[in-house]
Amino acid sequence: MVEDRSWGRRLFVVGNTAFLAAMALLCLLPLVHVLAVSFSSNTAAAAGLVKLWPVEFNTKSYEYVLRQEAFLRSLLVSVKRVALGTLVNMVLIVLTAYPLSKEVRVFRPRTVYVWVFFLTVLFGGGLVPTYMVVQQTGILNTIWALILPHAVPVFSVVLLLNFFRGLPKELEEAALIDGAGQFVILWRVFVPLSVPALATLALFAMVGHWNAWFDGLIYMHKPENYPLQSYLQTVVIQQDLQQLSMTDDKLLKLISDKTFSAAQIFLGALPILLVYPFLQKYFMKGIVLGSVKG
Repeated sequence: MVEDRSWGRRLFVVGNTAFLAAMALLCLLPLVHVLAVSFSSNTAAAAGLVKLWPVEFNTKSYEYVLRQEAFLRSLLVSVKRVALGTLVNMVLIVLTAYPLSKEVRVFRPRTVYVWVFFLTVLFGGGLVPTYMVVQQTGILNTIWALILPHAVPVFSVVLLLNFFRGLPKELEEAALIDGAGQFVILWRVFVPLSVPALATLALFAMVGHWNAWFDGLIYMHKPENYPLQSYLQTVVIQQDLQQLSMTDDKLLKLISDKTFSAAQIFLGALPILLVYPFLQKYFMKGIVLGSVKG
C-alpha cells in the first residue's frame, strides 16, 4: 500500500494531531490542578494561587488522609468490590456471550434470550423495586449488594458476542472433530483468542465498580460499609465531617478543606490510573492473527 503524501493528507494529520492533543490536555489539566492543590499549603490553596504547580510544597494533606481510619476502611471495601465484581462480571459475560454468539440452528432459544437481555436495556425496574429486590434477598449492608445488581452488564455481553462471531468458525469445527465439548472450546479456544476484548471489558468493569457511589449510599446503612467513592461523596461533596478523626490538631492546622479534598480525590483516582497502562496494550491488538492457515 502506497502512503498518501499529498498536502491534503498532511494537513489532515497535523490538524487531527493538534485536535487530539487539545482534547488530551483538557482531560489532563484538571487532574494536574487537583494534584498541585493537594501538595500546596493551606494558605496558597485558600487564596487561589495554585494553578498547575504546587505552591509551598508539602505532603501534610496526604499524611492526614492516610491517618483517617474511615478512608482506609472505605478503600479496602472498594478494593474488595472491584476484585469480586470484576471476577463475577467477566465470568457471567463470557458464559452469556458464548451461547448467544451461536446461530439459531445451533442454539434454538437464542432469539428468546437475546430479547430478554435487550429488554433490560430499554426498560429498568426503577430505584424502589430494585431496592426491594436487594432487601428481600437479604444482602443489604453486604458487599454483594454492590455487585449482584450489576452482575451481567448487557452492553459488555453484546460487545463480546460480536467479538466471538468474528472468530473463524474453522477453529470450533476443528475442536469438535477432535472431540472437544463446548466448555472446552470456550475456555481453550475462544477465551485465549479473546484476550484483547476481555481486557477491555475487564477495564470497563473495574472502572464502573470503582467509580460507583450512589448504590453505596442506598444499600449500605452503616458508614463503615461505604466504598471509597460513597465515602468521598459524603465528605467532599456533602461536607459531612463526622467520619473524620480530628485528634491530630497540629496537622489539621496545616491543611485546608481544599487541600484535604484534593488529596482524597487524587488518591481515589490513583488506582485506576495505575491499572490502565497495563491494559492499554491490548486495545491496539488484532482479534486473530494467523490462527487459520489455508
